[in-house]
Amino acid sequence: MEVVVYNIKGTETANKVVLDDSIFGIEPNDHAIYLDVKQYMANQRQGTHDTLEKSTISGSTRKLHKQKGTGGSRKGSIKSPLFRGGARVFGPHPRDYSFKLNKKLKRLARKSALSYKVKDNHLTILEDFTFETAKTKNFTELLKNFQLTGKKTLLVIAKFEENVILSSRNLKRVKVVNAADLNTYEILDATQLLITAGSIREIEKIHQN
Repeated sequence: MEVVVYNIKGTETANKVVLDDSIFGIEPNDHAIYLDVKQYMANQRQGTHDTLEKSTISGSTRKLHKQKGTGGSRKGSIKSPLFRGGARVFGPHPRDYSFKLNKKLKRLARKSALSYKVKDNHLTILEDFTFETAKTKNFTELLKNFQLTGKKTLLVIAKFEENVILSSRNLKRVKVVNAADLNTYEILDATQLLITAGSIREIEKIHQN
């Protein structure tokens, strides 16, 4: 699949890149996407939540009143979950939510996400670039040139470009990632995917191994 390459001013160049159909043109696998996104979100959870149960809450264990004859329900202690300030039953405790997926499935999920972006015309190829200075204005102008102001935008670059990254960090709905760190969640979360020509080669290397 041949795609036109744009410059950062938003105009077409004479260059074109060929996208590998085995990466950017597959039939998307929704279940693979679901599992990969589920893993990504699970890995973000700290799992530090904790609750006090009967054995850990402070309070007297004295029986509040006799078992029978009061006309009310029986109550063991003030720590009963029935009372305000009492213990919690079966509450959450610290745990690790992360789980593993094999590399083959994760690659399939990323390829499916990229294929969706191509199908929906939400993927644009840019020529490799950098900024002379690190200014938010530089990145704002780039977004304006592609009519992406205020939209969730993910820029994928082939290698670390300090000025590009620093120029984007004050923009809330913009993210810049290296091609090697690209993941399914970020691809799908972005309204528009901007990929530099050099990143295409990096992505193809990762998914062809």
